[in-house]
Amino acid sequence: MADAGLRFVREFPREVVQDEHVWIPMSDGTRLAARIWRPSDGEERPVPAVLELIPYRNRDLTAYRDSIHHTYMAGHGYACVRVDLRGSGDSEGVLTDEYLEQELQDAEEILAWLAEQPWCDGSTGMMGISWGGFNALQVAARRPPGLGAVVTVCSTDDRYADDVHYMGGCLLSDNLSWASTMFAYNSCPPDPAVVGERWREMWLDRLHDSGLWLEEWLRHQTRDDYWRHGSICEDYSDVQCAVLAVSGWADGYSNAVFRMIESLEGPRQGLIGPWSHKYPHLGQPGPAIGFLQEVVRWWDRWLKGIDNGVPEQPALRVWMQDSVPPLTAYEERPGRWVGEPSWPSPHIRQVAHPLARNRIAVDGEVLPEESLGIESPLSVGHFAGKWCSYNAPPDLPYDQREEDGGSLVFDSDVLEEQYEILGAPAVDLDVTSSHPNAMVAVRLSDVAPDGRATRVTYGLLNLTHRDGHADPRPLVPGERYRVQVQMNGVAHAFAAGHRIRLSLSTSYWPLAWPSPESPRLEVTTGSSRLLLPNRPLAESDEVSVQPFGEPKGAEPIPVTNVQPGEHRWQVTRDLIGYGSALEVVNDLGVVRFDDIDLEVTRRAEERYSSVGDDVGSVCGETTWQVAFRRGDWHVRTVTRTVLTSTATDFCLHAQLDAFEGERRVVSLNWDRTVPRQLV
Repeated sequence: MADAGLRFVREFPREVVQDEHVWIPMSDGTRLAARIWRPSDGEERPVPAVLELIPYRNRDLTAYRDSIHHTYMAGHGYACVRVDLRGSGDSEGVLTDEYLEQELQDAEEILAWLAEQPWCDGSTGMMGISWGGFNALQVAARRPPGLGAVVTVCSTDDRYADDVHYMGGCLLSDNLSWASTMFAYNSCPPDPAVVGERWREMWLDRLHDSGLWLEEWLRHQTRDDYWRHGSICEDYSDVQCAVLAVSGWADGYSNAVFRMIESLEGPRQGLIGPWSHKYPHLGQPGPAIGFLQEVVRWWDRWLKGIDNGVPEQPALRVWMQDSVPPLTAYEERPGRWVGEPSWPSPHIRQVAHPLARNRIAVDGEVLPEESLGIESPLSVGHFAGKWCSYNAPPDLPYDQREEDGGSLVFDSDVLEEQYEILGAPAVDLDVTSSHPNAMVAVRLSDVAPDGRATRVTYGLLNLTHRDGHADPRPLVPGERYRVQVQMNGVAHAFAAGHRIRLSLSTSYWPLAWPSPESPRLEVTTGSSRLLLPNRPLAESDEVSVQPFGEPKGAEPIPVTNVQPGEHRWQVTRDLIGYGSALEVVNDLGVVRFDDIDLEVTRRAEERYSSVGDDVGSVCGETTWQVAFRRGDWHVRTVTRTVLTSTATDFCLHAQLDAFEGERRVVSLNWDRTVPRQLV
């Protein structure tokens, strides 16, 4: 399991007891399954309760991770409650989408139930990574009584513009990947050891009624009320409790930390490390930190009122990454911690660099206008890595030189001294398109003296969304437009002797779905410019960051790796038929949860293919296999999702087969066509 470098703690200030299974009743009669860790003397000395509400099965799939951090927090004086969402794990009901109104109502009822327990003092918090970070923010915006603080990790304030579904108005392939993940997880049965003979009835209800989430997400291609629901950016003032917002540079959600530190009104702090989509005490790439100590201090201040200096910490603490060679996986990213007193920071100055042919000019240089054209091959993007590094290695971007061969490239002069940026770089472009629908991908890279190019950050823009995501409008071919493409926020120190590179392309497949046709863009230099959030070295030490403790956690539950997994990330090209493909295998093998004698199998395969530069040939295909075995009880599901497109439509095909033993008990098929809306 992923806990390298974590020091396990066996003794805590408070003795911990665990309620392995508790039913929490909802007002409509539905019961939700919970696991609770709490101080053994909680009824004599009540404590605040902390809720994590997610759909990933507290009894098995997250049990190992849960045991590490919930036990730790309970040992420091908190009742930690891990609840399966309605319709997931052992909870009753059917789960039909993310962040539904029912989910948020359930969360409020759970918090009220917790506050009434004899071991709770009435004060509550919420925490979570990804889904649990999302709903913690969304529930905070509803201001339930007693909710005093949240810790949100790898989440977003904006469900449309900054989530797994769309980026800059472009459809992300992770929309397919994530939908397929939930397609598989929603097909999992409850555990008969918990729910009894009802398990089969509950399972069949889930198989038949959960639905095809990808179809729903594809039917909302613009920023509409569907995405506004649950996006706290619609009104930041709704959130008044204390918020600790956390992400990593290899994660997909670092931008939200900047926005929340800038826009929330209550107590808030931001923390961004080098990590992927993981809790920072399990952080990869390293260095991992003593995150659970930070969380306990956060709860101590805002749930118990202890004056422990937390408000005096920098508003934003980030890992300033040093230059590194391009690799798809790093054990550690070299760098240092830096702090900012606020965001926007008084230490950051935006520097505008005009673009010339092949060159990033210096601030203030006056250049003649020149038109440069680009029509990128579909192969640009094969080395992009994942939109969000879920599993850390090996899904980070690789050497960008091949990508640059199909792009417009602009290089700075060789840097005479280290040059640091912190924040979101952007590009102002004067651009014309040959077609009514076009996208542009922009990449910022760190180019070493030997020519190797490491991607630092990137951004996408569907040019029909140039004036906003709610009401896209076609381009007029040949008409010149002024657009800005914002890249993901980052902290990076370009080394002396290196160059800064900006690359522009008209495709970025398979990270983003291509435009309906192959456009040619003309970019006007001189007036187009690169905007860099420069953090001058002379001011870098103005805000000190106290060293983090070593990564710690409670000793986890016992698990046995019965069968090793397989991880593969492979690009192939056929120089006869001109086909190319990216194939990803994430096989977690077979793991036995020893305390409940349950074996779990999970294997995911993804394939993204195209032929030549034919945008009509692009295809994304995902297959999941999940199985559970205990004694004579053996169930498994196989889910498959295929997404293709024409110039006018997205074409979706999905299959679900469920087996009890060797007998197939359910076989379902979906074929759907969804009109493209300038995507």
